[in-house]
Amino acid sequence: MTEHVEHDLSPGPAVLFVCTHNAGRSQMALGFFNHLVGGRATAWSGGSAPAAQINPLVVQAMSERGIDITAEYPKPWTDELVRAADVVIDMGCGDTDPIMSGHRYEQWPLPDPAGHDIEEIRAIRDQIEIRIRRLIGNLRLAPV
Repeated sequence: MTEHVEHDLSPGPAVLFVCTHNAGRSQMALGFFNHLVGGRATAWSGGSAPAAQINPLVVQAMSERGIDITAEYPKPWTDELVRAADVVIDMGCGDTDPIMSGHRYEQWPLPDPAGHDIEEIRAIRDQIEIRIRRLIGNLRLAPV
């Protein structure tokens, strides 16, 4: 399923988190971003080869922080999403990077939660939260 992008209705900047399977890192990043920006920006996540489901341990680790990502699902990133994004974040997958000129592009080299236990996933989650907070601090968001 492809997301349709509404350019005129999106508040503030738009961020796209990309990762191969869109089942772990990019979903945690999206969850933290949406939780922390309070509707003052838009975010999407996608992968080049989406998995069948989000890693259940990732869902558990995020719920421990009060963030429910159970409604999310792995989906592909599209050229439309890349064009609509002001910032594209590669979660360190070594994947085909959707780089387009005129966009801010960052690589966040983080371990893949797949195959890791909950303690290791919590450490990855915590690193993602630190990076998301830094990213939000550098975006031009409307006042709360």
